[in-house]
Amino acid sequence: MRVLHFFKTYWPDTFGGIERTIHAIVKGVAGHDIQSDVLSLSKTPENGNVEFDGHMAHKAKLDLEFASTGFSREAFGRFRELSRKADIIHYHFPWPMMDIVHLAAPPGKPTIVTYHSDIVKQKFLLKLYEPVMHRFLASVGAIVATSPNYLATSAVLQRYKDKTTVIPLGLDEADYRKAKEEDRARWRARFPKPFFLFVGVLRYYKGVHILLEAARQTASDIVIVGEGPMEASLKEYAQQHGLGNVIFLGALPDADKTALLELCTGFVFPSNLRSEAFGLSLVEAAMFGKPMISCEIGTGTSFVNQNGKTGYVVRPNDPAALADAMGRLIADGETASSLGKAARLRYEECFTAERMGNAYAVLYKRLHSQMPSGAGKR
Repeated sequence: MRVLHFFKTYWPDTFGGIERTIHAIVKGVAGHDIQSDVLSLSKTPENGNVEFDGHMAHKAKLDLEFASTGFSREAFGRFRELSRKADIIHYHFPWPMMDIVHLAAPPGKPTIVTYHSDIVKQKFLLKLYEPVMHRFLASVGAIVATSPNYLATSAVLQRYKDKTTVIPLGLDEADYRKAKEEDRARWRARFPKPFFLFVGVLRYYKGVHILLEAARQTASDIVIVGEGPMEASLKEYAQQHGLGNVIFLGALPDADKTALLELCTGFVFPSNLRSEAFGLSLVEAAMFGKPMISCEIGTGTSFVNQNGKTGYVVRPNDPAALADAMGRLIADGETASSLGKAARLRYEECFTAERMGNAYAVLYKRLHSQMPSGAGKR
């Protein structure tokens, strides 16, 4: 069986949360004799069409971007070409260009959508896009939500709940090598006191500005790994308020990120808007057995981090609650250790790449078996 994944970006151009999820799915289903291709857009498509970790990453030329949506004339032809060779088409939502391509060039194959997030920010444009979105979602064979929390709280998914199943995101621990002792020693020397770690792109919905306000109410060090559009304003705020306990490290190599995950007291994830649909960084923290602090925003973050079991879930936009949760973990090492062990167990039970891959393999095979004989099957 062959699966074509279609999303706006992919390696080597970008490798964020959705891209990493696609990669994990591709690897996870390979053991079920399922081959995969990925089609995405790129400003430099001549650098695409290359093999990546056992599968092909194909590119269509990116013509323009508007409201976080990439558009491409070449994508129509590339999609037709690659979908002819596929048995299953796997879309990753949201990306309005994808809906248009699907409706303009119906693949005639079983289709599945992983619904990563509602469209939250562009409310006016959403009104214009909604008719196309619903035509697209109504036409696909199956929809996957990444958590029961998101399925329950998304008005869009509730409309299609009869064909929606839940498959949580997962990560492969083999992709995270244990930190070398010299790397651990270097970071331990830099941060000798207990510290909290945030890892993520510095976007508006990550709530890092709330975390900086919380930093004014705690003496604990807070280490921030990542870069993004909010970086300059966040650094300016920290400087204006003399937040010497907040350290911005920018983007780091995986070896350094792993060392910090191993050394931190806990992982703090203050995302405050529904744009944070799951929080793959929380899965990383759980994998490393770290107690987590997150906010209740009605999405998958509270599916990964369960209040009082794997960490603390606090009200969004509440710096005092964040500071209090950090204080409780610092003050009670035994509880912090217990929460971290439970987080690790939850990773093993719910969020491994193997579990995710197995679930997608079952879904692919079910959809393929339901196709009428000779209708799109190869």
